[in-house]
Amino acid sequence: MMSKAELARKAGLSTLTIDRVEAGRPCRLDTKRKILLALGLKVSDKDRVFGSMDGQPEFGGEAEASHAEYRH
Repeated sequence: MMSKAELARKAGLSTLTIDRVEAGRPCRLDTKRKILLALGLKVSDKDRVFGSMDGQPEFGGEAEASHAEYRH
């Protein structure tokens, strides 16, 4: 499992930014890319982690398993 602080460190972001993303606040594409890579995911997994155009996350498969290792 990865803590929020560790995710922030690996992604090169602040824990405040991670908090904002968790809360569903808008963020830059580069921020999403950094989070995905820090979680060991591919950029192509972004809709499954951050939601599709309708705003709903589409967790499943590899992305779900990797994302589940991150704890708030």
